[in-house]
Amino acid sequence: MPANLVVGAQWGDEGKAKVIDYLSKDTDIIVRYQGGANAGHTVVVGGNKYVFHLVPSGIIYDNTVCVIGNGVVLDPEYFLQECADLEKSGFKVKEKVLISDSCHILLPHHRLIDEVRELGSSPEGKIGTTKKGIGMCYADKMLRIGLRAGDLLDKDMLKRKLTHILDVKNQELVKYYDLEPVRFEELYKNLLSFADQIGNNIVNTIYYLNDELDKGKRVLLEGAQGTGLDIDFGTYPYVTSSNPTTGGALAGSGVNFRHLKDVIGITKAYATRVGEGPFPSEILGEAGEILRKLGGEYGSTTGRPRRCGWFDVQMLKHSIVVNGINSIVLTKIDVLSHYDTIPVVVGYEYKGKRLTYFPSQGLEDVKPVFAEFKGWKDDISGISEFSKLPPTCQSYINSLQELVGTRIGIVSTGPDRDHTIIMK
Repeated sequence: MPANLVVGAQWGDEGKAKVIDYLSKDTDIIVRYQGGANAGHTVVVGGNKYVFHLVPSGIIYDNTVCVIGNGVVLDPEYFLQECADLEKSGFKVKEKVLISDSCHILLPHHRLIDEVRELGSSPEGKIGTTKKGIGMCYADKMLRIGLRAGDLLDKDMLKRKLTHILDVKNQELVKYYDLEPVRFEELYKNLLSFADQIGNNIVNTIYYLNDELDKGKRVLLEGAQGTGLDIDFGTYPYVTSSNPTTGGALAGSGVNFRHLKDVIGITKAYATRVGEGPFPSEILGEAGEILRKLGGEYGSTTGRPRRCGWFDVQMLKHSIVVNGINSIVLTKIDVLSHYDTIPVVVGYEYKGKRLTYFPSQGLEDVKPVFAEFKGWKDDISGISEFSKLPPTCQSYINSLQELVGTRIGIVSTGPDRDHTIIMK
C-alpha cells in the first residue's frame, strides 16, 4: 500500500491535525517526521479538545500505530508529560508509540543556549523561536555531537557519548554564554530513567515502516510547521530548523520515495504566521486583530498571537511546486463569514516588475497585488455539503482552486472532525 503525506502549505498552523485525524480512520500507521515540542497540533472530537506536541495526533484512533521518526528531535521531559496527559484522557500511548533509534534527544543545554541567544539578539537578529532548544539540537546533529535514542539502550555507550558531549557543550555554556555547566550525574541519571520507561518503544523505524508498507499497511506522514518555515524553501533566516516539506518527510522517516502516493497540502482560507519574518499579505492594526479574534489565532504551544493576513496565491503556488502537492485541504473557511469583501494576494511586484515566482530573497520588499472577492455574510459553521454553502462562498473556493491550479479536495467549516466537506 502507498504512503500519503500531509504537509503545511503556508507558515504552519494551517489545521493539519484535524486533517490527519480525519484521514487516520483509514490509516494503519501515522508518522511524525520532523520538528520537536515547539509545534502544537490541535484536534477537536465531540467538543473535546486535544493538543499534541510530539505524539502523532493519530493516537486518538485505536487502530493506529504512531511513529516518531528519525527526523524529530525528542525532548524527554515534554514527551513523558505529553504521554501522561494523553493517558489521563484514556489513550494508550506507550502501547502504540514507536520511537526511531536514530531520533535525536534534546538535552538541557539546548534549551539554555536557545533562550540566551534569542533574548540577547538585536531586533534585527531575532528569529522568534519558542526557546525550546529545537534549533540547537538540530545544530548539534549536524555538528555530529548529538545523542540519539538508540544510545540510551546501552549504559556504557551512553556514558561515553554524554561525557564527550558535555565536555564540549559545557565549555560553550561557561566561556561563551557565562552560564552554569550541566551536571553529568544528574543528566545521566535522568536519561537512564527515561530509557527505563520507553526503552521498549525504541526500534529501527526505517525498516519497520518499509516492511509494513511492503505488507500492505497504509501509512500517513505528518510534519510540523509549514513550507514557508522550511529551512531551505522558506523565508530564511526566519524559519524553523528542519524540512517540513516533502523531502524532509522522506529523509525524516526513511520511507522509500516509491511508496509515496498523495501529497496533501493544508492551507487556511486566509494566512497566518508566528514569529518574525516577511509576510506580504499581513493585515496590520485593528483589522488584523479582528481576524485574529475571529479565527482564534493563538499558538497551541506558546499561546502567542499569530500574525494574520489574506490568502496568498503566490505562496501556495510555491508550496505546490516544492512539495508536489496534488490535492489541497482548505481550512477555516467559516472564519471569513464576517466579511463583505475578501482580498486575495494574486501576485507580487518587486521594484516595479511583476514576479512569476516566490522569491528566495527580498520578500520583505515585494508589493502584494490584490484581487477582491465578494463575501457571503452567512454562518456556514459545521456545513458538510458543498451545495449547502452560499453561492458566493462556493465561488470563492472555486476561484482559489483556479488561481493555484490544484484541486481542492476537502473544505473544513469548523474545528470538529464532522465539520468537513468532501469535494466531488
